[in-house]
Formats: sequence, structure tokens, C-alpha cells
Amino acid sequence: METALAIGFVGLLIFLAHLFAALFERTRIPDVLPLVVLGLLIGPGVKLITPEALGKVGPVFTTISLIIILFQSGLGLHLATLRESLLPGIRLTVLNFIVTMLVTAAIVVLGVRMSLLEGLLLGAIIGGTSSAIVIPMVGRLPVRVETRAILLLESTFSDVLCIVTALALIQAARYHEVKPTLMLGQIIASFLVATVIGALAAFFWSATLQRVRHLENSMFLTPAFVFVIFSIAELLGYSGAIAALAFGVVLGNVQNFSPSALRGLLRGRAVRLTQSEEAFFSEIVFLLKTFFFVYIGLSIRLTDIGPFAIGVGIMAVLFLVRVPVVWGALGKSVPGLDGALAAVMIPKGLAAAVLASLPLQAGIERGAIIQDIVYAVILLSIVGTALLTFLLEKRILWRPYAYFFPAEGGEDPLLANPHEGRDG
Repeated sequence: METALAIGFVGLLIFLAHLFAALFERTRIPDVLPLVVLGLLIGPGVKLITPEALGKVGPVFTTISLIIILFQSGLGLHLATLRESLLPGIRLTVLNFIVTMLVTAAIVVLGVRMSLLEGLLLGAIIGGTSSAIVIPMVGRLPVRVETRAILLLESTFSDVLCIVTALALIQAARYHEVKPTLMLGQIIASFLVATVIGALAAFFWSATLQRVRHLENSMFLTPAFVFVIFSIAELLGYSGAIAALAFGVVLGNVQNFSPSALRGLLRGRAVRLTQSEEAFFSEIVFLLKTFFFVYIGLSIRLTDIGPFAIGVGIMAVLFLVRVPVVWGALGKSVPGLDGALAAVMIPKGLAAAVLASLPLQAGIERGAIIQDIVYAVILLSIVGTALLTFLLEKRILWRPYAYFFPAEGGEDPLLANPHEGRDG
């Protein structure tokens, strides 16, 4: 009976995901929101399913979702767009991370008397944005491809900053020793080496892809190879997420590289994925995204009103300071609606949820309250991002953002059809 109910629930969830996607197309209400709410209802709400009941399957599944989403996003990212978006993406990532750390530390140090180190640790945990949430949301929004690339890069790069910085601060709290140079070296190495691993793997796979296609049922071999590359990068101590993204970018653009530079490696057999293969991966992403959002809702624990209230205060301030952060980092490169939407795109997700439990496990004094605040921030950031995105698209909340992000030529971008001319 339980097996039949579980199978029926999976089928119902897939139907609901398509319904929510259609609802988004008609109303512009992000489909992220109802999926997370559904997870909250069946998890913390009625306790029908708990993350503990899924055991190790849950974290493995969410990581698989992240890998496939990053790989598929990289496939659609052209080199010209990447060149234009890389430096702005790095500026936005670093500035937003630093401001989030400092603002969060100030709030909890002054508000709940945490130590400065504990406040900075909390800020580091929530200092990034979630790739698995940002990428699907931005893909459905009427923004330019350059803006999508900047937000994609921010969400991917910020995970590395969050993980390395949080682990370093936990180490500092336990042993009363901060090593900023070691931290910076780990971040740079994670970026560069992971990119090289992903790029070299993509060249190799492109050279062998034509032969692989002759094998029976070979469609799954490409994502399987991405999983291997992710694992190799992680086992070597570098960012598997960046390796997966670099693999997708290079594989999607392999025929645009100089033939003379790659002739020895590719031997004239540079092959990219076909349209049917890319469509297949797009379907996989849709299914994984659906279950990921529900799992995020399942994973959120809200046991005390105090940490939730602190989370409300933190997110209110972060949404406010995000506006000058985007303006300062990107300037005129994201005018009008692009800038406004970038200024509300700060959902927290998988990285924050994983890091939330580490301070408590490390024996940090306020580890329990840090964990509760992080869970509250994850929920509030997703709900806030979804609602603010909806209000901006409905022309309700444009005016406050117009001061920082005026439209090009002085025209109000929301007076025209917001879906026209945004992909060029």
C-alpha cells in the first residue's frame, strides 16, 4: 500500500509541476513557490515525509540535480556572452558575498549578542545564491542573455565562497586561528583547477562522442560522464559544480575553438550535442528541478519563532542592500527590468542547507540558533525572491527600482511587452 501511494504521489507531483509551469506562463507566478510550499506542507506541516526518512538519498539526489542543471546551463552559454559576463559576474559575486557577511554579522551581533566570529560565520553560510533555484527562474524571466549569464555565474561562484569561507571560520572558531591567505588560495585553486578539469574533459568527450553514439541506449552516457567529472573534481578537493559548468560551456562551444589549437587533441572530430540530446537533457532538468524544490521545502525546519523573526529581519535588510550591490557591481550593464530582477535574485538553497548543521556539529556555542536562522532564511529568501519577481513583472514594484536601474533611452520597460526583445 505504501509503495502504491509513493508511486502515485510521484506521478501527481509531475502533473502538478507541469500545471505550475503553465500557471507561471499565464500569471508569471514563479513555479518555484508552489513546489516549495508543497514540500513544506508534506514535510514540516503534516510530517508525511521527512528528510531523515530519505536517508542519504536526499542529499545525493539534490547534488545530481545541481550537476545536471549546471551542465545544461553551460551548454546554452555562448563564448561571446561568457566573455562579456565573466568580470561583472565575479564583481557581483564578491561584492554581494562581502556585504551579506558584514550586514548579517552586524544584525546578529547587535540584535542577539552573537560573537563577531559567529555572525560572520552565519553571513558566510547565507552569502551566496542557489544555482538550482536561480537558473530555472532566470531561464523563464524576460531578461537579456548577458544578465542570465551574470546571475548564473554568481550562483555558481558564490557556492565556492560560502563553503570555503564557512569551513575556514568554523576552523577559526575551534582553534582560534584565522588563515586568510590559505582561504584565498583555496578559493582561487578551486576556481581555476576545476575549470581546467571540466574543459579538458569536454574536449576529450567531444572527440569520442561520435563513437559513443553508435552504442545502444547511449543518451545517458553524457550525463554519466559529467557525474564522473564532478566526482573527480570533488575528490581532488576542488569545486565539482564549476567543473560541471565548465564541461557544459566547452562542450556547447567546442566547434567555435580554433581548429589549429585543438587538432592534436580532437583530431578533427570535434562534435557537440545534437538538438534531440539537448532536448532530452532539458526534460531531465525539468523533472529534477521539480523534486529539488519539493525537497528544499521538506528540509526546512521551523521550530522556534525567535530564529524565524531574526531571519525576517536579515532578509528584509539583504533585499534592501542588494539594490546598491547590483548597481555598484554592474552599473549600466543591466539597465531597467534586468537590473531590478537581478536585485531580487538572492534565493538560498542547497549549499546553505548543507552548511547550516556544521557549526552545531563543530560544537560552536550558538550553533543551534545559527542552524535555525539559516533554515528560516532559506524559506524567506525563496518566497521573497518569487514574490518580488512576480511584483516586478506585474509592474507593481517597478518605480522604487527605477531610480537605480533606469531603462535605456528613458523608456519605462514595463510599458511595453516585457517578453519582447529580451533574448538578444
